[in-house]
Amino acid sequence: MSTEKRLVRYALTSKWTIMAALLMLAVAVAAELTGPFIAKTVIDRHISGIEEPWYETEAGSQAVSYNGAYYTREAYADSSQIEGEAVQIMQIGKSFYFTEEPLPLDGSRSFQDGELRIEAGGDVYTAEAEPLSTSEVLAFYSPEIPLIINWLLLYLGIVFVASFFRYGQSYYLKKAAHRIIQRMRVDVFGQLSRVPVRFFDHQPAGKIVARITNDTEAIRELYMTVLANFFSSGIYIAGIYVALFILDWRLALMALVLLPILYAWFKVYRKFAAGYNRKIRAKNAEINAAMNEAVQGMSIIQAFRQEPKTEAAFEKLNEEHYTYQAKLLKLNSLTSHNLTFVVKNVVFVGLIWWISGGTAGFLTLGVLYAFVDYINRLFEPVNQIINQLANLEQARAAGTRVFELMDEEGRDVDDSEIPRFKGEVAFTDVRFSYKDGEPVLKGLSFRAKPGDTVALVGHTGSGKSSIINLLFRFYDPQTGTISIDGVNTKTLSPQAMRAHMGIVLQEPYLFSGTIAENIAYGRPDATRAEIEEAVRLVGGEDVFAKLTNGLDEEVSEKGSTLSSGQRQLVSFARALVADPAILVLDEATSSIDTETEMIIQRGLESLKANRTTFVIAHRLSTIKDADQIIVLDRGTILEKGTHEELLAAGGTYAHMYYLQQGQAV
Repeated sequence: MSTEKRLVRYALTSKWTIMAALLMLAVAVAAELTGPFIAKTVIDRHISGIEEPWYETEAGSQAVSYNGAYYTREAYADSSQIEGEAVQIMQIGKSFYFTEEPLPLDGSRSFQDGELRIEAGGDVYTAEAEPLSTSEVLAFYSPEIPLIINWLLLYLGIVFVASFFRYGQSYYLKKAAHRIIQRMRVDVFGQLSRVPVRFFDHQPAGKIVARITNDTEAIRELYMTVLANFFSSGIYIAGIYVALFILDWRLALMALVLLPILYAWFKVYRKFAAGYNRKIRAKNAEINAAMNEAVQGMSIIQAFRQEPKTEAAFEKLNEEHYTYQAKLLKLNSLTSHNLTFVVKNVVFVGLIWWISGGTAGFLTLGVLYAFVDYINRLFEPVNQIINQLANLEQARAAGTRVFELMDEEGRDVDDSEIPRFKGEVAFTDVRFSYKDGEPVLKGLSFRAKPGDTVALVGHTGSGKSSIINLLFRFYDPQTGTISIDGVNTKTLSPQAMRAHMGIVLQEPYLFSGTIAENIAYGRPDATRAEIEEAVRLVGGEDVFAKLTNGLDEEVSEKGSTLSSGQRQLVSFARALVADPAILVLDEATSSIDTETEMIIQRGLESLKANRTTFVIAHRLSTIKDADQIIVLDRGTILEKGTHEELLAAGGTYAHMYYLQQGQAV
């Protein structure tokens, strides 16, 4: 499904709000477009209308006194009141003339020596006329002033109505946009919980964050600003063309030439802008990734004096981003206001040519004014559409990136529950590789009985962490089976399995919140007493009592305000509160000080009680009590047994152990 269709599907989740906004928009546009019609009416009926025939009548509200008689416009006179022949008022420049012999309105006008002269189509019409003084002209206009005021008040009322509906349209469209993006961000974040861990192996955190924040923000602009302008401008343009056809269908046809020009321009713009915007969004994500990496590793950067190199790498990314931004800016500058300026003047030149050629027929001043007003209004929404095309392409590029993430293959989160494991774990001829042709585990087989402690030993790259990744189903083996209590793990929900499994990492990750909240992370319903008991069992009671707020001490991101030992104690307590049937200790005590390690070692027995425990360790002295030690090398098992058995065998384990003890081999 295309990006556009998927964006429409998200928009349909708020279709009623959007429809209400569009309805209010249509009302607002219709109200706003009455302005030129009102102006046309005022000009033709009440300003230019003074040149319509007048008749001598009796005194009345619409009658005007002149030379001892009362005259009323034909439009306001009752036929029963009309006396005598029609008279006329003609305007030439700023002067007005009264004549008792009506003349044609169309043609070239002149006045000389008391004679009014009209030249039209080769014919000449003359009549005696008298110039009117300013007060006399105002007197003839006096019946029109109340009517003009009424029209202006009506227009003012319409403006207030249009403003109200414009407000409603803006509010509801923006509300819909915020709701749509809220749903999209929830969906994207939910997708992160579904995708396999291997996805994160090749995606920098900054790029993922950019898709959830920056790219969805660009899409929000699409719904809130771009589409609002497109809908508004589309309805506005349609309304203007309807008004133009009502005014004069020939003028409207002339203005229609604008539409194919705009369509052609839109196609050309998209051809170039789409590529630029994709590059800009990609570079923006790379900049976010670089910033994230620099912030996370700033201590290492400064320690190794790599600030210039880091700045140079960032500057290169920033320069590439700027280059594509500049290209897009040139495209926008070249084709935005320049295009509308040229097209608008083409329309006006066409109008002048048409009128001067005499093919336009008779156009009243009001019609001409309304036409020019509508053409000027027509280019306002056209400008809005053109100015939003850049944002439209940015939103399309951002949408493509967001939907690429959402299309990643993943598993739905399964909230089903399974009984607690007894803890029997078996690997049978397990083969696994992260990349094709590069096997990490090669036909691995071993068994752990319930309640056993199994230690995994080996050099870096031997496959220890891969075994844990497969056990937790972060990955699945290519061949072979992994079973827990005799059940193939591939038949179990990963979430249901992990509910009975716990892990303590070498570098524990703590979340923002209090220490107590971090300890209860795996079981949010844990009571305060259970949390405190877990802290006591792992030996952390005295350590956390020294903090100002104890277990209620606030923890910053990653627990950077706590020492390594304190973070590890929180991690051990977290595993204990979760009460897993299978526990993994991944180099859990390798990065802490000796005093804290002694505290934790005392609590390890309570942590390992009644559960199967896998221990990854480089310090072999910490695993002497393990029920089974498995020695790995490049994905295969070299030897396995207890500490005493392996020392007696005199193999690889014994060699490693004596080296660590500083004894001759």
